[in-house]
Amino acid sequence: MPDYDVLVVGGGPVGAAAGLALAGSGLSVGLVEARAPQAALADPRPIALSHGSRLILERLGVWQRLQPATPIERIHISQRGAFGRAQLDAAEAGLPALGYVVDYGQLASVLVAALEARDDNHLIRAAVSAVEGGRDAARARFDTAPGEARARLLVLAEGGALGTTRVRARDYHQSVVTTRVTSSKPHRQVAYERFTPQGPLALLPMGERLALVWTTTPVHARQLCELPDAGFLGQLQSAFGTRLGAFSQVGTRSSFPLALKVAGRMMEPRLVALGNAAQTLHPVAGQGLNLGLRDAWELAETVHGCDREGIGNETHLRAYASRRRVDRGGGVRFTDSLVQLFSNDIAPLKLARGLGLAVLGAAPPVKDFVVRRMTFGTRG
Repeated sequence: MPDYDVLVVGGGPVGAAAGLALAGSGLSVGLVEARAPQAALADPRPIALSHGSRLILERLGVWQRLQPATPIERIHISQRGAFGRAQLDAAEAGLPALGYVVDYGQLASVLVAALEARDDNHLIRAAVSAVEGGRDAARARFDTAPGEARARLLVLAEGGALGTTRVRARDYHQSVVTTRVTSSKPHRQVAYERFTPQGPLALLPMGERLALVWTTTPVHARQLCELPDAGFLGQLQSAFGTRLGAFSQVGTRSSFPLALKVAGRMMEPRLVALGNAAQTLHPVAGQGLNLGLRDAWELAETVHGCDREGIGNETHLRAYASRRRVDRGGGVRFTDSLVQLFSNDIAPLKLARGLGLAVLGAAPPVKDFVVRRMTFGTRG
């Protein structure tokens, strides 16, 4: 007999959400996480959760623990050095907010803490050294005790698990710089997405400050991280402009490279990938984690719909893949197309982008379509 009905590898937000979504099902569920309980809090990345993700987190019983999350009431979209702009408004869309900005580390910590507080979930503090599928159960091997565990379904929710699948990859030759900045004008719950030839520059309301997600070339990203504060703020001012007044303070900066990675068919049975293990997306439009949370929620829905003996078998995993195909494929194409269309300085594309933004800004049906896709995914 397997040790678990479902064993989740990876205690980040997506893996922990999958574990919580399976809680109370009467199934034996385990979560494997190597990091110490407080390690997640050290991750400084800002995360924009969609309203759809808020609904998932409310169902999991953790949303209130994330407060205060900063709501995004409007999104201002523009391109540097060219005409065309658009604004998306939560009130116009009939939503309380278009999104909510939180710390990645806080989100991960809250979800794992909620799992630890339950009696029907088993948390294993170990690093996974290998996984393998099998006809009746998959197996995870650990670098420490208990050594290994078997499960009817092994859920891979760590980005490094992409090595167990066939992967389509594209290096964007970009890196992203993240930090917190202060502006002389209040943000008024407005998020800014400004497209530049090197990549998108996003400023998200976060408390009284702004979370910066600045995509640029790898060389420039390294330079931005090495500059003194005054030099960094000067470059940010030049790239963004004065809509928020003068930038006066900047926090710790971090940077990482960007690539598209999409897992295809699993090479072994009784394994399924979620979140970054299934698709690693560009941060433009903030779709990656929101797509991963929908992966977790819908996987749990398919598990709840199975009899215990059917969990993780080929019929179950085909049904899950079919259920996620449209949303997953749409999310990948949406973000990848934005990168290809906006991260350049080609004159005809500049004109086309400007016209597209003008249409988006002036046509309510187009706005509604875009907002629903950003909020609830391709199936929204």
